[in-house]
Amino acid sequence: RGNGSIGANAGSGAGGYRANVVGEPSGGGAAAENLLVLTKSTYPLTVGLGGIGKTGGIGNGTNGGDSIFTFVTCIGGGAGGAGAQPYQLGLAGGSSGGSIWSGTGPGGTANQGFSGGAVPGGGGGGAGGAGAQGVGSQGGNGGVGVTSSITGSAVERAGGGGSSNNDAGTGGTATGGGGNASAGSTTAAGNPGVDGTGGGAGGSGYSNVDGENGGSGVVIFSIPSTFTVSFSAGVTQTSSVVGDNRVYTVTVAGSADTLTIS
Repeated sequence: RGNGSIGANAGSGAGGYRANVVGEPSGGGAAAENLLVLTKSTYPLTVGLGGIGKTGGIGNGTNGGDSIFTFVTCIGGGAGGAGAQPYQLGLAGGSSGGSIWSGTGPGGTANQGFSGGAVPGGGGGGAGGAGAQGVGSQGGNGGVGVTSSITGSAVERAGGGGSSNNDAGTGGTATGGGGNASAGSTTAAGNPGVDGTGGGAGGSGYSNVDGENGGSGVVIFSIPSTFTVSFSAGVTQTSSVVGDNRVYTVTVAGSADTLTIS
């Protein structure tokens, strides 16, 4: 979701966010989805990797990977726009990347995330709000994420990355696992998105600067403690008891991985 190029670079979008926790929102301004009813069986499980920042030159980086839990797919975040000619708009994703100098970028995925900010210096879209447009020489802030207490503590995830703007300005900031941008007058890279949050990367400053990567996603689910859940060998997860349920937080799972409920 990050990108780097000659010139200031826009923030990248956060990964798509879907939730069915009663009383909590889903992404893109949507209400919580219907509760997911699962039987004792084996289900697909994938945690999307963060998008790869552009290595020098011009153009965008890559979008983040999709995360999958049973029948639910969250779309990876969109790469941010590049500030070198020919200017590149932010890319569509769960939440979309911001655009830096020219044109209007795409919206986020419905019910998962918001659009990146408009030129000049648009921050990456977040699951809870659109990226901000830059003001003057100031880069736009990344869109906010969504806060959930499914693990027993309130945590904001899926925030968009901040954007750089022009060479006189300061970089935009971010929350919810998104990365802050570097100032447009520096050759410093922005900050990467935080792994396990789906946060977008912050834009890099002026010159031929490599972009940072977006944060990897996360799958969190809660199931009554009377059930047993097992995972295939490639999965990294932790769990804790919250009330009558056990809550699983999965941070690594490849496209061939699964979970089994018994």
